[in-house]
Amino acid sequence: MTPPSTPLPATPSFRLDGRRALVTGAGRGIGLAAAAALAEAGAEVTLAARTQPEIEAVAAQLREAGYRAEAAPLDVSDTEAVRAFFAARAPFHVLLNNAGTNRPKPMWEASEADFDAVMDLNVKAAFFVAQACVERMMATGTKGSLIHMGSQMGHVGGPNRSLYCASKWALEGMNKAFALDLAPHGIRSNTIAPTFIETPMTKPFFEDPAFKASVLEKIKIGRIGVPEDLMGAVLFLAGDASAMMTGTSLVVDGGWTAE
Repeated sequence: MTPPSTPLPATPSFRLDGRRALVTGAGRGIGLAAAAALAEAGAEVTLAARTQPEIEAVAAQLREAGYRAEAAPLDVSDTEAVRAFFAARAPFHVLLNNAGTNRPKPMWEASEADFDAVMDLNVKAAFFVAQACVERMMATGTKGSLIHMGSQMGHVGGPNRSLYCASKWALEGMNKAFALDLAPHGIRSNTIAPTFIETPMTKPFFEDPAFKASVLEKIKIGRIGVPEDLMGAVLFLAGDASAMMTGTSLVVDGGWTAE
């Protein structure tokens, strides 16, 4: 007798139809690319940032291309504004915690103001955005995925990066604790840890030939990253293909941390 055939496994979909996604720091660079990726996959995307004209322009481009997108001005460092933002909206299924900053300098030159600027945005704001998002999800029984934009500098150290490393290592620890708290509620939490990505914020640094050469020496693939290099990682963590991933980091570093 011919044995009964076994159904072939079906690849989980990377589509996000029927899901709502929020991207902070969405007006340019990595945030813009992530918003485009999520929208192209079918999600209804809300682009948040302090700079309203930038996110309005991106949202308009996405709508013109046939995708669902809205712009929502938001200062993520204003905790009360963040709470009001989430309270006034339907829950999101996907959060990309992307707003961040950097003040590169030797540790002996970092001021208290530098420390506060980096930690307040990269850690404190990320925590309370995630908290407000999760409270809304839990209140409505919404399952989903939190994605926090970390950095390879949350896995290694780097010269002139003491503040940035402190913030990104903190984000990695926070992410692991989030995952443990949220797993019983069907909410996953992961980070993406990119290498140097050329964006409007980082481009001026690469005008220094010595700095650019030092970066390229560490990126074994041999080039500076671009925002498009992270779009696939965002889609993977946002959807069902990563259903068994939580509390970990997707390192997209061109080989930097392999040494």
